Amino acid sequence: MTAPRTARRPGSGRGGFAVPARLRTAGPPLAVLLGGLAGSAYLWTRNPHLPGQALPFCPWRRITGLQCPGCGGTRMTYDLLHGDLAAAFHDNAMLLVCLPLVALMYVTWLREGLAGRSWRPPLGRRGTAAVLGAAIAWTVFRNLW
Repeated sequence: MTAPRTARRPGSGRGGFAVPARLRTAGPPLAVLLGGLAGSAYLWTRNPHLPGQALPFCPWRRITGLQCPGCGGTRMTYDLLHGDLAAAFHDNAMLLVCLPLVALMYVTWLREGLAGRSWRPPLGRRGTAAVLGAAIAWTVFRNLW
């Protein structure tokens, strides 16, 4: 004879532990914030403009020799952290121009998460196609320029 099963609360995880809604929705944007702060602190001490730094490389550029849409993002971030806006624009103009929109989307995600609500960017098919089209156009432009 087996012991009777006890009913779990809806939404509970393994062992009957229920994750609060705010932690479930605010956890991911807070983790992104902590990761970004840790990465920025590390990047502050490295200069990606100099060879021999312990920084990630672009696999696309290493394999093809061409720049991807994100190439120069590490250098751009370093320059922004050190207040050099002109150098940041030179490193990756498209990322720099899109940064306020990305920051607005992140703040919305964090605000909604802290309020206990989940949020996804309302891009839709046309918005996704526009983002992908802009990334492809930027890649072609910067490799021909």
